[in-house]
Amino acid sequence: MQISEKRSKINFRSFLWHAVFLAFASNFMDVDTIIPSMLVKAGGNPVHLGFLTAIMLGGSSIFQLIFAPILSKNSLKLKYLLVGINLRVMALLLMSAMFFFSKSLEGDTIILFIFILISIFSLSGSYSNVSYIDILGKSVKEESRKHFFSIKEIIASIGAFLSAIVARDLIKRFDYPENYSLLFFIAGILLLIASLGFWNLKEVHSVNPVKRSLSEFFKLIPSEIRKNQNLKYYLLIINTLGLGIGFMPFLILFAKDNFDLSYQFIGNILLFRITGTLLSSFIFYRLSKSINYKTLLIVAIIIGSIIPVLALLLSDNQFYYQFIFILSGIFVSLFKISNSGILLDISTNENRTVYAGISGAGKIFSTIFPLLAGLLIYYINFKIVFIIVSVIILLSYFFVIKLNCKKSF
Repeated sequence: MQISEKRSKINFRSFLWHAVFLAFASNFMDVDTIIPSMLVKAGGNPVHLGFLTAIMLGGSSIFQLIFAPILSKNSLKLKYLLVGINLRVMALLLMSAMFFFSKSLEGDTIILFIFILISIFSLSGSYSNVSYIDILGKSVKEESRKHFFSIKEIIASIGAFLSAIVARDLIKRFDYPENYSLLFFIAGILLLIASLGFWNLKEVHSVNPVKRSLSEFFKLIPSEIRKNQNLKYYLLIINTLGLGIGFMPFLILFAKDNFDLSYQFIGNILLFRITGTLLSSFIFYRLSKSINYKTLLIVAIIIGSIIPVLALLLSDNQFYYQFIFILSGIFVSLFKISNSGILLDISTNENRTVYAGISGAGKIFSTIFPLLAGLLIYYINFKIVFIIVSVIILLSYFFVIKLNCKKSF
């Protein structure tokens, strides 16, 4: 079904509403700073952090492989998107309640609840993401999608910057565990407001949705990779360059081993990280018509490979160490922009749900690595893990240069 200009504009505004309020919420539940520091403050060790990072950034994506064949059978997917988002809201509010009553709970019980609730939050995110990608791809015109990515990043980054200032103040003003309880409560309410944008969506029916069993979907993956070389290189990129995303929480643990992990420090690195995101968003917006995804990925490779080296070099200087998080914000922003854009670019309305599932299943290495990193850090040291991460990120260059992207956004 062809999307009309009027319907595309309505959907554009609905997705933008969600993006803006999600940006406000993001810093109150940030996976690179707030959630890792929460686990560390609750008594978590490197192995705990490795498992939690694998769940947040890798394990949830693998579940897209299970959700994709189920959801691809349906012509309309909005109700599944709303179910996933509401589960995320519930997980955040329960996390807030858990910290509010945490003084009556033992340390191990708190860590167990953290794992359960973050698992619900992450898995429901992968469930809703399959529907989100499909609806965005078919319900907003292609030329508007490209504009959406650019304006979304800059507006959302401004909102995220403002919320980072608020989150930084709250985490310093209140003591543990009240500060984390308040942060997750605000995140849940803001995510609920963000979901209101989807109630206004005018979804377009998928053309002849394909019904496949999970086993049939598994058999489809090798043939799709053989048919589309871009898909193969895309999977290799998210497993190598994407390793940098899973590495970011370990910067918090490394800081705890070398410095005083005060709430002043946590607040500062949150603000520095979002500053980096904001900087990259402004640059992306200004240059969006003259650069392509491949260029963004190469810049991300340079920055991502430098971050672990800088962390080791600045391990005895807390003041300068904080500024690494500006680079981490730039890296994460560039990777996410490119990741979303390339997936839409190499897929069609007919196979987009399938590709979303394959992309989730393709993150095998980036899922396993945080587990290995946690064990290596626990039994050996940080240095070897940081060097390995830097080398693997550099290797992703050989896959990026083979990617066939459109000239510009």
